[in-house]
Amino acid sequence: MTGEDNTADMTVSELDAVELEIVRNQLKNVAEEMGEVLVRGASSPNITERRDCSTALFDAAGRMVAQAEHIPVHLGAMPGAVETVRKQDPQPGETYILNDPFRGGTHLPDITLVSTVAPNDVIVGYVVSRAHHADVGGMAPGSMPAGARDIQQEGLRIPPVRFEAKGTIDDAVESLVLANVRNPTERRADLRAQFGANKRGRQRVAALLTDHGDKLLDAFDAVIDYSRKRLKAELADIPDGTYDASGVMEGDGVTDEDIPISVTVTVDGSAIEVDFTGTAVQVAGNINAPLAVAKSAIYFVVRTVTDPEIPPNHGCYEPVTVRAPTGCLVNPEPPAAVVGGNVETSQRIADVTASALAKAAPERVPAQGQGTMNNLIIGSSTFTYYETIGGGTGANPDSDGLSAVQVGMTNTRNTPIEALEATYPLHVERYAVRRDSGGDGQYEGGDGIVRTVTLQEDATVSLLSERRQHTPNGSLGGTDGKRGTNIIDDETVPSKVTREVTAGTKVTVETPGGGGYGTPDSAETE
Repeated sequence: MTGEDNTADMTVSELDAVELEIVRNQLKNVAEEMGEVLVRGASSPNITERRDCSTALFDAAGRMVAQAEHIPVHLGAMPGAVETVRKQDPQPGETYILNDPFRGGTHLPDITLVSTVAPNDVIVGYVVSRAHHADVGGMAPGSMPAGARDIQQEGLRIPPVRFEAKGTIDDAVESLVLANVRNPTERRADLRAQFGANKRGRQRVAALLTDHGDKLLDAFDAVIDYSRKRLKAELADIPDGTYDASGVMEGDGVTDEDIPISVTVTVDGSAIEVDFTGTAVQVAGNINAPLAVAKSAIYFVVRTVTDPEIPPNHGCYEPVTVRAPTGCLVNPEPPAAVVGGNVETSQRIADVTASALAKAAPERVPAQGQGTMNNLIIGSSTFTYYETIGGGTGANPDSDGLSAVQVGMTNTRNTPIEALEATYPLHVERYAVRRDSGGDGQYEGGDGIVRTVTLQEDATVSLLSERRQHTPNGSLGGTDGKRGTNIIDDETVPSKVTREVTAGTKVTVETPGGGGYGTPDSAETE
């Protein structure tokens, strides 16, 4: 751990600072190893190549103790899933499955497994894996239809139900899930990979408990306390005050009209509150974001404006309060459609919250990045391909932005052309940096990507994206990044669209660049 004085203050029971540092890293390694087991055991390129999955370790009270460095929108929302499972009174040796966005999930393709850790038949914690499955049923292949009007159209909705007891998977539950998805063989393999990851996590925690005894449980408290104190110290350095910002979503798949998101950020000493009063009410389309997703975006922003070396766990959440009116865009009620809220609205929440904090601490906040995941889904009854396409990051106060990378609430890799073409009836015509799409400035914004794919079979194409009407903003005199564009054959299509297309159709996605930072003239005078 960094911070000599803080670490010394964290000793609990007989655990000294050196032991605590060792155990903290061991706990992190549990989560990391779970992730490796999941990736290596899965079947779909969405997990094996893109790594659209996350793993974490929680204590018996449902507090996150350690996480792998995976997907921000997964991890920040994961405590809600554990809380929901704990309400089911889980027993030692049990695993629960869920994806319900109104009961601890994010959107339906993200299936979560929560397993109790009870080496001596006493629950000491939980290991959790969450993975984006390439299809979970619904009205369109890939389960991310742009035109969904309610959650039933988006796929199979799984409340928290027992998936395993004492090492035995419930075949009835698994069969029910697989009967409602496309490509059940692939889905089964991905589910079993998640279960294998949780099994490995249980084994590793049991071994640590053997090595450390009750000191391990003391360490759970200590690492959380350590992160809390360090985060509160960082927040105390941000000027107190109330800071407002607003932004818009570019339609919801039903309408192309702008939909407002408003935040009021209050910094008070070592605490921060984010209030979404003034944000639009929930909409007919699929960009409604469950409150757990909104919270994950806020946690992400708070982490980006504070010391990145602070270990990520429950202690980083405690100084943060999130308020959102029931029934609004970022706290919808069933049966709202939500699949785009997880991938796109989360990005805008992060952008707007960062813009508010930039008024308090401009030196901590970069210009806006691409602000979208550029979701491309192509599928039929025989295959489902899903990709989030990178773009440009915003320039920083002391450096240019990065080009052709994932930005914001996602942290996936890309699907390599070789893997994509070997797995799906698709051919990649072009995959390149979109030159000069980043904004100008003292420091330049990163460039986006151009990707063109030709379909070799008839299929359904869905696109969920943002920044097709509004540019990513530059900061302090930097110019904006370029907007993105979606093209099917020669037609520019809306940011959110689902189309039935024939073999030979070309789909092109041009992703946004990031905004520049500082006036361009200042770069010449330095």
